Amino acid sequence: MLFTSTSLGVEISPAGVAFALLGGTAAAPRLERTAYAPLAAGTVRSSLREPNILDPQAFVERFQNAHNLLLHRSKRVSLTLPDSAGRIILVDMEGRFKNRPEGLDMIRWKLKKNIPFDVADTHLDYQLLKIRENGDMALLVALASRTVIGQYEDVLIAAGFTPARIDFNSLNLYRIFDRRLALLDDSLLIFFHNGALGIMAYYNGVPEFLRVKELSGVQAVDNRVFMEINNSLLVHHERFPERNTTNVFCIASPDMGSAFCGMVSEAAGSEAILLEAKTAVTPGKDAPGDQESFFLFSAAIGAALRSL
Repeated sequence: MLFTSTSLGVEISPAGVAFALLGGTAAAPRLERTAYAPLAAGTVRSSLREPNILDPQAFVERFQNAHNLLLHRSKRVSLTLPDSAGRIILVDMEGRFKNRPEGLDMIRWKLKKNIPFDVADTHLDYQLLKIRENGDMALLVALASRTVIGQYEDVLIAAGFTPARIDFNSLNLYRIFDRRLALLDDSLLIFFHNGALGIMAYYNGVPEFLRVKELSGVQAVDNRVFMEINNSLLVHHERFPERNTTNVFCIASPDMGSAFCGMVSEAAGSEAILLEAKTAVTPGKDAPGDQESFFLFSAAIGAALRSL
């Protein structure tokens, strides 16, 4: 092949910016290079309504420095943000939409009392998951404040980058392993990443329960994390009492992975399997080959996969 496809994903968090450059194909992705730059405290904060980038000049400098380490010319990036910068919601809608604009308007109307910011300031997107037997549509809805998303776009554009896609860490962490998990009738994925705990339950490849909670300053194996997992699984069981999921998976940093999976196993009542990004994405010769290094770039890898 004369030309090979590459895709650049980047995770922005209060702790730093993580770049992952992927090559290969969607079916056989390869991690070509990575780069990371920590951010000084107070440079970025995750917020639903308020500006997230508090020191644009310092942020741009660190972002550009990290990108330079990749030795890659493209400045088109797929961006992944903390879930706390927006909301991901599972929604059932009656009837069908004539077109996408009508769908967006109807979803805004349905969610207007549940959106924690002005509905007119909402950037919203949705994906049709399935049509139920009664004709209702099951939707995955992602929403964020236009002010928040607009700031990320404006700062990156001012720095010379093109934010091609923007979504959230929970979706990108799942995306790394979706080819494996999609083969199962049902699955439960529980992750702890950058201070966020996520519980995602899938049935026939479709998410039926999704909860992400920010627990900054807490270790993955803290008792508070266990309580949140336990409470979420109780809610899931109340909604779907017929489910008895034995396919339980977890994602956590390598130093906490074994203990976190043990905690998940106890809460779920079934042995949890630790998922590692290096088993789904082949490391190239210029990329780190160990899971400890891989984990830092997990969400960025998931974001890059979306455009590969």
